[in-house]
Amino acid sequence: MNEFAAGRPLVLRGGTVLPMDGRRVLPRTDVLVTGDRIAAVGPDLEAPGDAAEIDASGGIVLPGMIDTHRHMWQTAMRGYGADWTLTQYFVWYYLEHGKLFRPEDVHAGNTLAAIEALDAGVTTVVDWSHGLQTVDHADAAADALQAVPGRYVLAYGNIQQPPAEWTAAPEFRDFVRRRITGDDMLGFQIAFDVLGDPAFPEKPAFEVARELGAAVTTHAGVWGATSDDGIRLMYDHGFMTPGTIYVHAASLSADSYHRIAATGGSISVSTESEQSAGQGYPPTWAIRAHGIPVSMSMDTSVWWSGDLFSAMRATLGADRSREHLEAHAKGDTVTHAGLRAAQVVEWATRGGARALGRDDLGTIEPGKKADLVLIKNDLSPVSFPLLNPFGHVAFQAQRGDVHTVLVDGRVVKHEHRLLGVDLAAARRQVERTVEHLRSEMGEEAWERGMNPDIPATKILDNPYTYTDYRSSSTHRL
Repeated sequence: MNEFAAGRPLVLRGGTVLPMDGRRVLPRTDVLVTGDRIAAVGPDLEAPGDAAEIDASGGIVLPGMIDTHRHMWQTAMRGYGADWTLTQYFVWYYLEHGKLFRPEDVHAGNTLAAIEALDAGVTTVVDWSHGLQTVDHADAAADALQAVPGRYVLAYGNIQQPPAEWTAAPEFRDFVRRRITGDDMLGFQIAFDVLGDPAFPEKPAFEVARELGAAVTTHAGVWGATSDDGIRLMYDHGFMTPGTIYVHAASLSADSYHRIAATGGSISVSTESEQSAGQGYPPTWAIRAHGIPVSMSMDTSVWWSGDLFSAMRATLGADRSREHLEAHAKGDTVTHAGLRAAQVVEWATRGGARALGRDDLGTIEPGKKADLVLIKNDLSPVSFPLLNPFGHVAFQAQRGDVHTVLVDGRVVKHEHRLLGVDLAAARRQVERTVEHLRSEMGEEAWERGMNPDIPATKILDNPYTYTDYRSSSTHRL
């Protein structure tokens, strides 16, 4: 019998379970899965006689993590823009080379991104797919997502055309009709930004989204690109809704945060991105005071790590750093951290589920979808002692500690190895994409794009440096 054959019940035995229904910790607890659902949670569960068993003792079982903003099509360029600023990103993708991506290149990036998400315990990803310059590109993106056994949301976008233009195209409507069929594993959003033009040229795109019943996800509060003006326009025209996801929201005013909170929207925080690229200071320190729901995202592998362990760690660091900085500026000292490890673990799981309107995801409870992650690594000295499970997930664990992953009740990773995934084929696809881009750009442009100029650095004059140390010393004597 196939150990994890479709439809076979499965029980994870004796793990430390984080149900994410508060901050409860359930030690030595079993999780029983039947079909695509969690059937029971508790100690020493009785399981059907044919159930497969996974030893979760010494490990942590948590809901599958959810990334609400990832440009999956860019993953074939992994690490290329490590030294970029946001300006260089915009120039490379929006102005110079984004048009070079063929449908097969979008397919390659999406395939690799989907695989690496599962490997890191991210069971649901919003593919913020703003490279869909034709419907052929969109079909390629959807094909890739549906070929990898994870849960995805295709957030359709096109940076090469105004949103009012591409959302009005008949071929876009045809794509939605053909491909967005209510498949539980492939959701749909519309992705575009509001630039703050008083004429509000994005209004027709919002109207299309409303007509289609699709949520809008938008890069808001990006320094120098999207500002409070965009939020105000959305609010004044009635397009701020509970389903709207505001990505980054790092350089907005308190007034904009109030509007987001009042209309029930959520913010997708990409802390590594905000820290490094320049959208603004990672905003959790500010938005916590407004009670705005938060989810987490990693943005793009052209820069950053494609896992949410890094995102959680960076978010705690950025939030606490700002808290200390604000206190020190007033001559005060922070004696108790405001943001706790349990909160960022919640944002990486249940927070994403709430942002997507998926009440059946994000917690470990009977009846919920069986999207589960077991963090366990018996070969690692970092796996013990397990004293504070939330702190362990946020600060100690990493993708190599992801032992088992279930999506929709299906085991897609076990004993640190992906199942049912052709990594060699994904590698070949990506190699063809890299070869195509290098060839089209030329080697000089390729190298220049990857290695932007380094700004000149001036070393400050040091008033404590003697021009002649010995003579100065002698003089003092």
